[in-house]
Amino acid sequence: MPEKEGSRFHAFSEPLREGIILARPNRFIMDVELDGEELRCHCPVVSRIGGLDLAGRPCLVSDSHNPKRKFAHTVEALSLARPEDDAKSWIGINQNASNRHVEHFLKHDALAEVTGPVQTLRREVSLGDSRLDFLVNEDLYLEVKTPLVQIQTDVPDYVPHLPEAPFNSTDRAMRHLRELAASLEGHERAVILYCLYYDNFGFRYYHGTTYDEVMDTVDACSRAGVELWQADFEVSPAGVKFKSAHPMEEW
Repeated sequence: MPEKEGSRFHAFSEPLREGIILARPNRFIMDVELDGEELRCHCPVVSRIGGLDLAGRPCLVSDSHNPKRKFAHTVEALSLARPEDDAKSWIGINQNASNRHVEHFLKHDALAEVTGPVQTLRREVSLGDSRLDFLVNEDLYLEVKTPLVQIQTDVPDYVPHLPEAPFNSTDRAMRHLRELAASLEGHERAVILYCLYYDNFGFRYYHGTTYDEVMDTVDACSRAGVELWQADFEVSPAGVKFKSAHPMEEW
């Protein structure tokens, strides 16, 4: 079916403002210089971000305009460019907002290549011991992942790396995969949608100590009918643009 007008763009409620990351004191906080003022902002990523030291990197910040929030501002995206660079490409990091973006694109049939035309859409559907993000047309389970532990793009030499830290990628994501595979009825589909909000060279699983276990799980679930797709988006101060989606053929 033809795309609806605006189906590939999800506008922010107001344009994001550009600042500079000063520090990340803990995983929930980023200190940002914004228009000459130092602000403590919410960081919407629970993990490391590419294993990178992000001090000095440009960022895009939203304002909730909610005086009851502990931190009114949220860092929505960052750039690996220098602050003085005219042209910056952005890496979207708001994992909390990813479901909102995907829901918008589902409702506008921008993701029809993945789901087919969307007639019905439900959020937060129980399956086994998990709650999956979407049930589309009552027969397609769709789980959204926004991986940021690794940044799947070239990192400039001037961006420092943090010391390596242990990382276990098997827990929640692998449980969802196994439950999806075990719970599918003959007429149902299941999709894990890996959403990358930046230019990338393709999602790959983290090569950590549990890599072989992860690959065994992914291969078994793929054989059972769970589909792995990647969706690419572009973030700007104005909003999020859906670019394309494709099935993952290599893990």
